[in-house]
Amino acid sequence: MRAITDLPPSSIPIFTTIPAYREWRRQAFDAHQSVGYVPTMGALHEGHLSLVRRSLAENDLTVVSIFVNPAQFAPHEDLATYPRTLPRDLELLVAEKVLSKSSSSDVRTTSAVFLPSISEMYPSGVVQNVAEQKGTFVEVKGYGHQMEGVSRPTFFRGVATIVTKLFNAIQPTNAYFGQKDIQQALLLRRLCKDLLLSHPEPDNLHIIPTARDPTDGLALSSRNAYLTLDGRKVASALRQALQAAEAAWLSGLSKSECIAKATSVIEARSAQAQCDGLHTNMRLDYLEMNDASTFEVLEPQIRRDGVELVILSGALNVDKTRLIDNILLGNTQKILG
Repeated sequence: MRAITDLPPSSIPIFTTIPAYREWRRQAFDAHQSVGYVPTMGALHEGHLSLVRRSLAENDLTVVSIFVNPAQFAPHEDLATYPRTLPRDLELLVAEKVLSKSSSSDVRTTSAVFLPSISEMYPSGVVQNVAEQKGTFVEVKGYGHQMEGVSRPTFFRGVATIVTKLFNAIQPTNAYFGQKDIQQALLLRRLCKDLLLSHPEPDNLHIIPTARDPTDGLALSSRNAYLTLDGRKVASALRQALQAAEAAWLSGLSKSECIAKATSVIEARSAQAQCDGLHTNMRLDYLEMNDASTFEVLEPQIRRDGVELVILSGALNVDKTRLIDNILLGNTQKILG
């Protein structure tokens, strides 16, 4: 367990154990204060901070957790090298201030940071190899094998497990997730419903539109730090491909025609990168359109009038960096908010 003396100085209370945090949370219960919650793996960026600002505006208190969850990394993935920037993360949280909607004199900042150790969150221990894991794990059956689950078959099991634990520990009134990880957010909303959670209730798990780089629209991600200078020049191709598919869908083309339009954007950008002498390699993982309720893949011939709400998503490998993004097609008010 991380000793308190190892932590960087911060004006925000930092809790490294569940009993210490629960004592703080009990006081909030007693005072009838609402608690907003933003779960993160650290390496904070504007995407995380947009969620924090939303929580600050809507809740009396806001908790941010920082925990790099080993159970959602496959053995070959980047657990050891995942960016860890705790001092900078704390500085960013301290700097975020929002005026309360009820009082112009009430300036809100992050109320607490939950920074548990691996042993705190996994009392029975945890390894990355699912076949060797022991203890209690959570799986949302039928909703984790599509989209991202095709490439990362154990990912959502790890996510569902750690978020269930975090919800049990934090007991938030409201929780905030980004649209960039849309399958994750919707799966967790279903988890709250299926497990009859009261903190948060399903409708209080809010999905916030993706934060993007203002120059090219790249979805912000902690993993963007892995991109080389040349890789950064081509990373926006995924966003552009999804926009091409969106335009085709809105014009009435079929799902297969929309995907073809998107794929051609990636192919053209890859060819242009070679012509420009960029030292980078682009490899498309997937481009797909899925029903937003079931995550099932749309039939190739289906068109705009044949489905109410669609997730258009993709994943692109730029050198060793895996980028994901999505666009919602249809009545997005059913999801976002």
